[in-house]
Amino acid sequence: MLHFSRWKMIAILAVVLVGILAAVPNLFSKETVDSWPSWMPKRQLVLGLDLQGGAYLLYEVDQQDYVQRRLRTLVSEIRKAMLEDPRIGYSGLGVQGQGVQLRIRDLSQLDLVRQRLEPLRNPLSNSLLGGTAVNEFDLSVGSDGLVQMTYTQAGLTQRVRSIVDQSIEVIARRIDQLGTVEPSIQRQGEDRILVEAPGLGDPERLKNLVGQTAQLTFHLVDGSFQTGQAEPQRKPGTIVMPALDSPGVNYILEEAPLLTGEDLTDAQATFDQRSNEPVVSFRLTTGGAQTFGKVTQANVNRAFAIVLDDKVISAPVIREPILGGSGQISGNFSIQSANDLAILLRAGSLPAKLTIVEERNVGPGLGADSIRAGKIASIIATVAVCVFMVMTYGFLGWIANIAVIVNVIMIFGIMTILGATLSLPGIAGVIITVGTAVDSNVLIYERIREEFRSGRSAIASIDAGFHRALGTILDANVTTLIAAIVLFYLGSGPIRGFAVTHAIGVATTIFTAFTFTRLLVSLWVRWRRPTKISL
Repeated sequence: MLHFSRWKMIAILAVVLVGILAAVPNLFSKETVDSWPSWMPKRQLVLGLDLQGGAYLLYEVDQQDYVQRRLRTLVSEIRKAMLEDPRIGYSGLGVQGQGVQLRIRDLSQLDLVRQRLEPLRNPLSNSLLGGTAVNEFDLSVGSDGLVQMTYTQAGLTQRVRSIVDQSIEVIARRIDQLGTVEPSIQRQGEDRILVEAPGLGDPERLKNLVGQTAQLTFHLVDGSFQTGQAEPQRKPGTIVMPALDSPGVNYILEEAPLLTGEDLTDAQATFDQRSNEPVVSFRLTTGGAQTFGKVTQANVNRAFAIVLDDKVISAPVIREPILGGSGQISGNFSIQSANDLAILLRAGSLPAKLTIVEERNVGPGLGADSIRAGKIASIIATVAVCVFMVMTYGFLGWIANIAVIVNVIMIFGIMTILGATLSLPGIAGVIITVGTAVDSNVLIYERIREEFRSGRSAIASIDAGFHRALGTILDANVTTLIAAIVLFYLGSGPIRGFAVTHAIGVATTIFTAFTFTRLLVSLWVRWRRPTKISL
């Protein structure tokens, strides 16, 4: 156990050196590190929200808003189904509470109505493994001609779950394009999403980006009127939406959109070549470009509206067919607002409106206080442990202390290499690792003491101590590692931060106890050739 070949010694020292070099940049400011030569390590630890400051936002899915939007879509689907050949006459089609209802004129067509509306109940999978499906809507066809489609509770629950999953993906794409370091986005309960963005200097911009639904649609315009004026007679299948930048102006639009945000492949903030004003240029998919080309060919000299979250951004007139599959969105944009809109369009729209339930902004001053307190606690714990080891085990205690210090440095080095986030519970994990690392050395040294008292020579006792303590230490650390893994997968936020740090600490403890510490003891034995052990 005490013999090391040259290549093993080089490998152990190389691992330790890499860990130390990776941790060194954390001792200096970011400005100092940036000034170093390019060949030197520059990556630093990512600090969590509680240490660096930033934004804490808890969102909730607005179920009622989603239900009303979904029911309006259902109205359009029912209207389309009724127009199929042969046509079914009806009246009173509209949203009523949590459902849609209409009345059929010809009662002899009730079976045909049921046949056409049955697919609109929309079965939804109720499990990851594709278990029993639940219907999104219940269908009721009365003998008096009254037809109702209402939301089922199981269908709404399943919808909300999928909305949360999709929203997490969209929010992640938006924040990543914003450039925020290590955001944390996770589900909270059935219908809530927690967003933590450490180090973000503009929380309001984050709120605007995350919370905006960003549902983009293109509609043909049927007319417009001023608020306060009598609304013109509208044909069926049209809606009224206000202008975003022209208060009092309302547009009458065809309800069925020509295109949606799903038809976009890219969006970038640029400048208009004529006015030099910020605009958003977009490119359409192949299918979207073909559709847009056909529509603009058939509607020259007619206006079409670009709608974002139920507000008309602009309503330009089609002067000529647009066949290139690209265009631009103009408005009273600033450079930042144009860039933010481009980010929203690239990342995709949220499936439902999100409302803020809880909002906190953590200042960097609080984080600095936490870091200072963590440093003090770490120093006190390390010094106390080192004093204990020297008083108990003498020179071997000094070797254990060196191994503990290297252990802590390697933890920070590995976290830096992996880009893991260090939070306040993570600092607690480091402090606990100091104790567990010392515990491993205590087990080894106590085993050496027992072997020496049983009559073995000093060198034989040291060799047997490391060999026989191996199983015990591995068992203890593996069980601890399992607990850390469980915490990581079942926990959230600070708990996961603690689990990551502690898991890394377990790995470095095993390494330092059975390789680095053993190497130092081996070198000491080779140099001094001790005949007795003072333990």
